[in-house]
Amino acid sequence: MQTKTLSLTEGNLVKNIFFFSVPLIFINLLQTCFSIVDISVVGRYCGSQALGEIGSTPLLIFLFTGFLMGLGGGINVIVAYYIGAKNKKSLQEIIHTSFLFSLFWGIVLCVFGLVAGKFILTAMKTKNEFLAGSVLYFRIFMLSLPACSLYNFGNAVFSANGETKKPFYFLLIAGILNVILDFVFVLCFKMKVEGVAIASVVAQYVSAILILIELCKTQDDIKLKFSLLKLNHEKLIRLIKVGIHGGLQNVIFALANVFVQVGINSFNPITVAGISAAMNIDPLIYNVAGAFYVACASFIGQNFGKGDFVRVKKSYLISLAMALGFSILASAILFVWGDKVLLIFSNEKEVIDIAFYRLKVMAFSFWAACFMDNSIAACRGLGKTFVPSIIVFLGSCIFRIIWIYTIFAYFKTIESLFLLYGFSWTLTGTIEVIYFLKVLKKQSINTYL
Repeated sequence: MQTKTLSLTEGNLVKNIFFFSVPLIFINLLQTCFSIVDISVVGRYCGSQALGEIGSTPLLIFLFTGFLMGLGGGINVIVAYYIGAKNKKSLQEIIHTSFLFSLFWGIVLCVFGLVAGKFILTAMKTKNEFLAGSVLYFRIFMLSLPACSLYNFGNAVFSANGETKKPFYFLLIAGILNVILDFVFVLCFKMKVEGVAIASVVAQYVSAILILIELCKTQDDIKLKFSLLKLNHEKLIRLIKVGIHGGLQNVIFALANVFVQVGINSFNPITVAGISAAMNIDPLIYNVAGAFYVACASFIGQNFGKGDFVRVKKSYLISLAMALGFSILASAILFVWGDKVLLIFSNEKEVIDIAFYRLKVMAFSFWAACFMDNSIAACRGLGKTFVPSIIVFLGSCIFRIIWIYTIFAYFKTIESLFLLYGFSWTLTGTIEVIYFLKVLKKQSINTYL
């Protein structure tokens, strides 16, 4: 007996993409809440010192978690392709190869982060008063990477099969546990950054265990069987081509943002704390919009496997429209009422004022990211990752670094630092859209020849 899943190759696309995306939105919000709850608890109960310690790490943490999320995105589109092509043998091979591949990278990045964490944070010019706490929080968080990788693997497989509710339920359980443990460790055991870090690690492992158990229990063709775990050479090569490139795209973003963090660290401690608080709002927009990008890649992956290019193009346009609509609405809300939202991170007026100002600057840029990210997801759905990675490297990494050492170096203001996002997203997005349309046209012509 198979579980009921949403069809990606049949039915009304607007309706199906929306209902496919809703559970993913909550999944992404819950993942974001792991760090937001950490920031909120220490900001409210441990003061601006602890807020600055944790606030110095998110961009670096995304260097690691972003790679694993990109890897999961690659797994998602490959699995979706084989489901659409109705190739059960290849589907089983890619699932079991992906499990081992994900576990490997989770362990490797965990070890690397533990060893290199202090060196990287020092190189980022983390303020001396924040360094010790930042290193402690970062190293503890690194222990969650194997679990993070396996959860992303399970979520990618279920999503490719049209099932997004179960991963949400598992993450909801983990998220509630994370909140409870944050308060227990901070209020009862008087811990600070180490307490919220431990809470996040425990929650990540709970979500990973739950999703793997369900993947082993399912009766669908995506069933995971530990007795079948082995690397398939052909599927491993495909994973490296699609999955690694997907991960590297996120690493490129993260590397560019590491330079942004260097710019942030040049401000005074109160400004750093305020910017850190504001930066925890950004993922609420990125990750909700990101649900539509996952939908885009999944729908395109299955319909590409089926050979339905009309549905491929419509999936791209509908996902883009939904992401764009949400980003504009969310930006408007935060521009007007963002200061009220920021109160969950701090009760210090000076910190809130700086955070709100930074949020207003970013509100003019979020929409531009939709064209870039949705096009990248669409290209991944068509199995194209190398050229989009190069475009991202030039437009969202090199461009940002040049901006920081020219425009920001000259003005040294909050707006001169964060306006770089809007300009880089617009530039990169324009090129990514052109490239996707070119690839789609070529793929459809080759199919029908």
